Amino acid sequence: MSSKIYVGNLPYSVTESALRSNFSEFGDVASAKVMMDRDTGISKGFGFVEMASAEGAQAAIAGLHGVSVQGRSIVVSLARPRDAEKRSETRPQGEFRAAKRSDVGYGTGGFGGGRY
Repeated sequence: MSSKIYVGNLPYSVTESALRSNFSEFGDVASAKVMMDRDTGISKGFGFVEMASAEGAQAAIAGLHGVSVQGRSIVVSLARPRDAEKRSETRPQGEFRAAKRSDVGYGTGGFGGGRY
């Protein structure tokens, strides 16, 4: 069974191959991914490593958490599963929303907009 590891506070110059080689010291690495910004192609400063075994993952977490990489102390922990509920969470029905009020808006004002 593989274990997914979150690696945070990475320097922006770290590549997937460097991440893979650092974690391979603790066991077989199934995959290594540095998250990149889709618009700029620059690293977001975090990534994920999937280890082949849970023992290798625990050894990597113990061995690499807090280690300084190019002057930055990296964070290494087990990755949490994505919560689909948090992504599609809606607001409660009784919550106030200014957009639904007819007496507030930007439609007919001079400097600064809106009527109050």
